[in-house]
Order: sequence, then C-alpha cells, then structure tokens
Amino acid sequence: MAVNCRHRLRPKISPVYFGNAIQILATTATVAELAANGLRWAAARLHATVAVHDDGAIRQAAADWEAAPWCCSRGNLDGAALIMGSSPRFPMYDGTDFGWGKAVAVRSGCDSKIDGVRSALPGQAGDGSVDVEVCLAPDTMARLLGDNEFLQYVSHAP
Repeated sequence: MAVNCRHRLRPKISPVYFGNAIQILATTATVAELAANGLRWAAARLHATVAVHDDGAIRQAAADWEAAPWCCSRGNLDGAALIMGSSPRFPMYDGTDFGWGKAVAVRSGCDSKIDGVRSALPGQAGDGSVDVEVCLAPDTMARLLGDNEFLQYVSHAP
C-alpha cells in the first residue's frame, strides 16, 4: 500500500512542500490465513506494517532504491495483488467547488485504473463515511456484482 512519509521523516517535510512523499509497503497473507483469522486480523497486519515504517525505514528504502532502481510494473500480472491508495484523511470535497457546486464524487485518474487498485476517500456526505473506489478486471467485477452476500454491504451513489 502507498504510505505517507511526510510526518514520518525527521526532520519533518515542510507543510508547504508540494509533491509526493510516499513509499510502497507490502503485507502478505495466504487465503487460508485470511479465511481463518478474518478482517480484524488483516487490518492489524496492515497497521503493524505501517506502524514500524519510521524515518530509518524510509531512508533505508530510499538507499536500497538508489543502489538498485526499479519501477512499479503497470497492472496486476498474477491477479493476486490488491493495491490500496489515497486516504480518507485527505479533504477531497473541501475547497474543490469550481463554480459548479459541491462535487458529486471524486475518482482517481486513468493512471490508477489497474486491476486490484482501491482508493479510500472521505465520503461526499461529510458525515464520517468513506467512499471506496475499486478497480477490477471485468470478469472479476461481473462475479462480484452477482454475489448477493457482498451486495448487502454495498451502498450505491444516487
């Protein structure tokens, strides 16, 4: 998942810095582990990965990359990756009225339309809800839309 490094670096990055300060972190689990332990366990694993990503880890990752540069591949080659981006902490609906009124929805751009990518943003209603955008391959999406158990937990924008 993409992790915000701004507040993790020492000294902290200036609040007026305009640019990305993220690194990609991975947390892995087998299907059996997820099925046996549930969502709370998975969330705890993700949290543990992020919690230890401090100034030293960030600087080490940067040094490792400088020693052996690489670029993320486009796509989800084996179909097993789930990629999380954005954050419900970013005020996407505040201050984005360009004269047309409050936005109805916020979506990622075409560069983020990759199988397995999910984005979490603060809900449009401003009531603490979270809007989630999920990009899946067409066959995966068709199966998901046919899953009544899944659909009982999903609300659709008006």
